[in-house]
Amino acid sequence: MGFYELPKFNFSKMPSFIKRFFKKTQGLWFVLLIVVVSSAFGFLAGSFSGIYFHPAPHPETFLSGLPLRIAEIIGEEPEEELEEDREAVQKSLIRALSQERAIVEAVREISPAVVSIIVSKDVPIIEERFVDPFEEFFGPEGSPFKVPQRRQKGTERREIGGGTGFIVSQDGLVVTNKHVVLDKEADYTVFTNDGSKFAATVLARDPFQDLAILKIDSAETFQTVQLGDSDDLEIGQTVIAIGNALGEFRNTVSVGVISGLGRTITASGGGFIETLEDVIQTDAAINKGNSGGPLLNLKGEVIGINTATVIGAQNIGFAIPINKAKQDITQVRRSGNIVYPFLGVRYVAITETIQEKNNLPVDYGVFIIGDQGEPAITPGSAAQEAGLQERDIILEFNNERIDAENTLAKIIIRYNPGDRVVLRILRGDSEQIITAILGERSE
Repeated sequence: MGFYELPKFNFSKMPSFIKRFFKKTQGLWFVLLIVVVSSAFGFLAGSFSGIYFHPAPHPETFLSGLPLRIAEIIGEEPEEELEEDREAVQKSLIRALSQERAIVEAVREISPAVVSIIVSKDVPIIEERFVDPFEEFFGPEGSPFKVPQRRQKGTERREIGGGTGFIVSQDGLVVTNKHVVLDKEADYTVFTNDGSKFAATVLARDPFQDLAILKIDSAETFQTVQLGDSDDLEIGQTVIAIGNALGEFRNTVSVGVISGLGRTITASGGGFIETLEDVIQTDAAINKGNSGGPLLNLKGEVIGINTATVIGAQNIGFAIPINKAKQDITQVRRSGNIVYPFLGVRYVAITETIQEKNNLPVDYGVFIIGDQGEPAITPGSAAQEAGLQERDIILEFNNERIDAENTLAKIIIRYNPGDRVVLRILRGDSEQIITAILGERSE
């Protein structure tokens, strides 16, 4: 016996071929009967309940009642505090689910303050011609020998480079990389996102960091970026890089994460080489021409300045933390210059290898030693005035131990010229305490 059996029909009065058709298709009739009955039942149920098929609700609409739905599911009455915080919870959840929108809004907000920097210079026009070196021997007809000769035929203005920057004050102060504006004989032009063109002047180049400050030569009021706090960054945090990619595509956007913090790199290019400490590593694509552009968080705040990339690697780029640029901006506004505290010693950081090579009694601190004919102690410097000597080891700077994690460069940058500091040093086998008044170093 089957699971289902159709009612018996009286086929006696029907033609024989119709009888055979109905007997062979009883299963089909049963399926059709179920479809008809189900449709009718669904329509009647919808009519009484008022519920029909609808599109899925917008996330904001759905999330607006989510806290109350959670309370209903777990069988508790919604608390007044939960109802009051519903809007905050809703915004938080929407933000977490709308990273794409956050990126779009951050880029839209900051793009008017991101500029392209074009470097122009008068370069010689070289003309090449072929001359006969034996003309004086063969006369006017000359000899069959011709050699190329190059000579300068005037000069012409050319674009020789470019980069990116961002505006930090309404009167047109622009932060960029030092290597973008390294040529002191070149002229610099700034293009804003709307295509406006302005001449710009380099106000200061940072003597230690790959940073520089320009001033747009205009009385206009400019839109500015918002500076974040690079001390609060976390590995894995989403970041956005904006720049003049390849010197051609203005305000190109790339997205990635913070891949590492506190990196030390040695960057070079165009005759420029510099060691940068405590930089941000990111996999957001930083292309040629992005140098000097902003690295943003999802709030649209600048948390770094794009500065270098590893050639041949897959998206390994580096940015200078914005907190290092804040001091430069403040100093340029105050005095028009960037100055650093200066001790005046050449040294190597002590590692196990350096300790063994030089037979040193400690494995931390810095070992004062000259390099390639340069003196270990700069004449007239704070170090010389304090009585520091070659082969001294500086162990502590103002009671801070100097080691691989807390380098002398990181410590001293927190001080100002004229500050009095106490150094604990090791000279031979004896420790000494020396007081020094920091000098000043500028470009």
